[in-house]
Amino acid sequence: MTTEKPAAPSHVGVLGGGRMGAGIAHAFLLAGARVRVVERDAASAEAASERIVESIGRSVERDSALDASEILGRLECGADYAAFGACDLVVEAVPEDRALKEASLANVEAAMPETAVLASNTSSISIDDLAAGRGKPERFLGLHFFNPVPASRLVEIVQGATTDPAIVEAARDWVRALGKTPIVVRDSPGFASSRLGVMLGLEAIRMLEEGVASAEDIDAAMTLGYRHPMGPLRTTDIVGLDVRLGIAEELAATLGPRFEPPPLLRTMVADGRLGRKSGEGFYTWTSAPAENGNGR
Repeated sequence: MTTEKPAAPSHVGVLGGGRMGAGIAHAFLLAGARVRVVERDAASAEAASERIVESIGRSVERDSALDASEILGRLECGADYAAFGACDLVVEAVPEDRALKEASLANVEAAMPETAVLASNTSSISIDDLAAGRGKPERFLGLHFFNPVPASRLVEIVQGATTDPAIVEAARDWVRALGKTPIVVRDSPGFASSRLGVMLGLEAIRMLEEGVASAEDIDAAMTLGYRHPMGPLRTTDIVGLDVRLGIAEELAATLGPRFEPPPLLRTMVADGRLGRKSGEGFYTWTSAPAENGNGR
């Protein structure tokens, strides 16, 4: 008896074509979907397209069975929300700002079909809070992808109090169709991954701040001692110090002072040392990829 492989939605929309949005688009393109990426303006849409083309090119170099022309023929990038009008699923992937996400989700919902599913890639903001403004909260959930999306094996499905269980089961299949593993968590501050990951990252920053050890040695303690694939400070650089700060502030507001961001993190963000995307964080990055306004 053979088990049929789950299929991705036929038409997928992604709001935001920065690092996360481009990675999400990449994943669905490789799974066979038509993907429409919407950005804030034409220049940002062009930058998103270039980012995705480059990313797909790297996948094609690794797998000669992939046809870049066929894959990219299913991609559209623009600045008009009307592009979401034919989508089965739309994933919001704008920066981790509550007001921005609420406004963006309202614009997406107004453009997408009533039968479509709307998801947020938020890593810390309450799905129930975001669902409160939705016309169809039962068709809304969290799909938390991890950076870099093409290489990451995990997607965290966040089920809100009003999310239809059938939508959650459909999301499980969509994630499996991407070749990734889904986990399902109920809506709670930081969900599972951000809550654990941020706590470890914040403590590592405090240790660096206190002069306990160098960034390299703190990271080595976790990669060599606990077999983590990457240390917490290098991970913070890749995620973005501004993103990690935003998540920590959200968790501190809901879970208390144990998530209060260390002064060093606030100082580095204020100085523009955001990690890999700025070229400087806890480490120096020689090739910092360009980001746009919707990039995380």
